[in-house]
Amino acid sequence: MEKDERWLVNEKYGGVECDAFDADRKRLARGEPLAYVIGWQPFLGLRIHLDSRPLIPRPETEWWAEELTADSVQRTDTPLSFLDLCAGSGAIGCAALARLPHAKVRFGELDPAHEDTIRKNIRENGLDASRASIGIGDLFAPFKDERFDIIAANPPYVPAGRTLDANVTDYEPNGALFSGTDGLDLIRRICADAATHMNEGGELWLECDESNADQALTLARRSGAKRSELRTDPYGRKRLVVSYF
Repeated sequence: MEKDERWLVNEKYGGVECDAFDADRKRLARGEPLAYVIGWQPFLGLRIHLDSRPLIPRPETEWWAEELTADSVQRTDTPLSFLDLCAGSGAIGCAALARLPHAKVRFGELDPAHEDTIRKNIRENGLDASRASIGIGDLFAPFKDERFDIIAANPPYVPAGRTLDANVTDYEPNGALFSGTDGLDLIRRICADAATHMNEGGELWLECDESNADQALTLARRSGAKRSELRTDPYGRKRLVVSYF
């Protein structure tokens, strides 16, 4: 039995090779991502459900979400306002709820289909729903005059002409992957509006692609931030811009 099949039968079927497992094994053979077949993806100790088939949370996002929450947990002098922008499954915001007990977390997501998935991830992980709320709409549109201490965003950032593996493009939402010719359409808009939604001393954590990381850094430096820096992921790739306001 292949590694993914073994994980599937153990996690979804309690080790029993039943008819439903055989059907799911065929889904894997066709190239469907394991996380969709199982129905969830681990993320910083949480079980992130994928019922509405949002983008599957990646290890590189898990890496910087851990760094972000580790930094932010020390900011306990006042309640922390946190926005998970382009939330998808809500993995980043759920990690903030789990690890930052003083944070009030807003989830911003364009696709209304993902709202129930975010709510399920809050509920099924035993998180404090009283500290969470969801805004459905285009980027900052649901938040009007709100300001935040932390804005965390994993927006679409892949250049439109890039060829990705079929098990990504055939199954994951293209709208959560591609963002214009250079992959920066959404990042431009986030950087243009971030300052108007940021509290004094706030931070913007923005995932980007290695191919456009330097341009993303330039956009962040034009956003009104006092300082912006580019960070590399555990594989040495430029993948994160952090701006301080």
